[in-house]
Amino acid sequence: MKKKAISENKIAVHIVNKVLLQPYNPVIINLIGAGGTGGQVLTALARMNQALNALNHPGLMVRIFDDDIVTRANLARQLFTTAELGLPKAVALMNRINRFFGTNWKAVPERYDKQYSLYNMDASATITIACVDTVQARQDIAHILKLLHKTMNNNRSQPLYYMDFGNSMDTGQVILSTIGKISQPASKQYRTVDTLPMIMDEFGELLSASETTDNTPSCSLAEALSKQDLFINSALANVGASLLWQLFREGMLFNRGFFLNLKEFKTQPLKVA
Repeated sequence: MKKKAISENKIAVHIVNKVLLQPYNPVIINLIGAGGTGGQVLTALARMNQALNALNHPGLMVRIFDDDIVTRANLARQLFTTAELGLPKAVALMNRINRFFGTNWKAVPERYDKQYSLYNMDASATITIACVDTVQARQDIAHILKLLHKTMNNNRSQPLYYMDFGNSMDTGQVILSTIGKISQPASKQYRTVDTLPMIMDEFGELLSASETTDNTPSCSLAEALSKQDLFINSALANVGASLLWQLFREGMLFNRGFFLNLKEFKTQPLKVA
């Protein structure tokens, strides 16, 4: 009983899988969604890749998935220009990133769903980052990743981590999950945690209750701004990218996400427990 009490008093920490810290090849990341948040996250990943390379890390190999095209309502709030109107969002963003940073990353202008995952090895990545709008999309992604984790055991691109970005008009959250258990080393100082719960398992009911029923595409930038604040996506992307940077640079996490309220300028960390 005494030993159990001592263990519970230790600070909880998640030790990152060594595949991310000392890989032989670039770490594969699938980014799902090329909208307001996805475009900002992609830029952050490109900057992170350069920084990792400078630190003698192989860096990242990123694929971005989105079957939508650029419209006028996307301008300003999302990272697109008038010259890109009508282009697939994934292609427009990735072409720009590859030219600017000299990367050879891949755009997939298709929906990431169960049908795609059945026939394409690209569906599997070490880290999957979702910047999607609906509860159904999150449920589908979680289901796909759990299946891939089982079928691709010990494969280089076996899914290990899932990071979910979500927001409403001026609030949002970023939550990191493990896909299955991540083996943890013994520690006298900390209580190591091998499983970080999936967002749908932990907050599924809350997300369902808060989801808007109006999924009609905005016809103008003004209408789009009435639904989401101009800077909520970039604020989420930057703080979320900082969490991912800790994953690579520190190798241990005391926080597995955060809740952001941009209107009140508040950020609440979500502790590893």
